[in-house]
Amino acid sequence: MYIHLGNNYVISTTGIIAIINIESPLSEDMEDIIQLAVENKNLVKISEKNKEKSLIICNDNIYISPISSMTLYKRSFNQFKEV
Repeated sequence: MYIHLGNNYVISTTGIIAIINIESPLSEDMEDIIQLAVENKNLVKISEKNKEKSLIICNDNIYISPISSMTLYKRSFNQFKEV
């Protein structure tokens, strides 16, 4: 399955490790991971400045999305409803 992250970015859900609210406090380890992504040019900023709502951590990149973490969660893990 695929998920739309905003601004025409679509990724496979199989590569997603975590979807995090950008306003959540980050652990030191998470801050280190983000810093490494910046240094290795693996941080993809999808959203405009001051519109960031979520971090999507994947196998190869970290994305900063303008779509809320809850909306992304619903899109990626609740694709089908029982009838």
